[in-house]
Amino acid sequence: MRSVAVIAFDGISPFHLAVPTLVLGRSGTGVDGDSPYDVRVCAEQPGTLSTAAGFDITVHHDLDTVAAAELVVFPGWRRDLDVSPALDDAVHTAHANGARLVGLCLGAWAIAATGLADGRELTTHWAAAEAMARAYPRVRVRADTLWTDLGDVITSAGVAAALDCCLHIVRGDLGARAATELARALVTAPHRNGSQAQFIPVAIPDEDTTDPIEQAMVWARTHLGTGIDLDIWSRAALMSRRTFTRRFRERTGTSPQQWLLQQRTDHARLLLESTDETVDRIARDTGFGSAVSLRHHFHRMLGTSPAAHRAQFRGAAR
Repeated sequence: MRSVAVIAFDGISPFHLAVPTLVLGRSGTGVDGDSPYDVRVCAEQPGTLSTAAGFDITVHHDLDTVAAAELVVFPGWRRDLDVSPALDDAVHTAHANGARLVGLCLGAWAIAATGLADGRELTTHWAAAEAMARAYPRVRVRADTLWTDLGDVITSAGVAAALDCCLHIVRGDLGARAATELARALVTAPHRNGSQAQFIPVAIPDEDTTDPIEQAMVWARTHLGTGIDLDIWSRAALMSRRTFTRRFRERTGTSPQQWLLQQRTDHARLLLESTDETVDRIARDTGFGSAVSLRHHFHRMLGTSPAAHRAQFRGAAR
């Protein structure tokens, strides 16, 4: 069991509070089996707290739970709320003991206030990024990503991105299959890469038209094992190579080649966890061509080898 402390405060958004308890605690998801996370909602002063939705909640755990946790989550924050010395001390103690800190949406503000991210980058909601950069000039604020994982500090943009971020944590801890099954229960996308743009200024298509980029993405996912070059892919979308590349970036926030590499890596990761196929076979089935190419890209993107990943997550996949 991984101990998780979710920090609540007076005036918290109940939706943001629900995200880590839903994803990590599996509260109300209908997923079979107990959660491998022991999720506890904590407050500096346990008892009754107000919420931004107009109803109250009762919190039973205090900052001792925060200090002892392996994962400390700020599900949000108020810009006018200071991180008290007591809370700051609890978070520093947890971090010194190896805990990961997670800031969802404005929760990144609280992490910035602790000073533990000085000289590093944090992601927050695009609408609050400029103000956060002014408030915490020692932090590099990102407003162009869904989430950022520094290893010991993980931060995300708001609402849906917080779900993506928590699923990313599950994926890293328990494997792609566990995260995919949980996403299916939540009826949400199983994986959105953290580098995807938060806000993409692209027109919404009319109801009677289909999105050619979305069609191209579906086509590519069903042809991962084949050689997909940009010319073939753009022709499948009935566009020139230049137009396709431009519209794909507008639609997804990344290049077609980088998106395709991420899809192949994710599929390889799932096959490693859920099948006994050799690395050579998985490399061919996912379009990497050779085990050497798969190992290279797998290590570059995930920081580990296919064999090590399989050994780590085989138990979770079965």
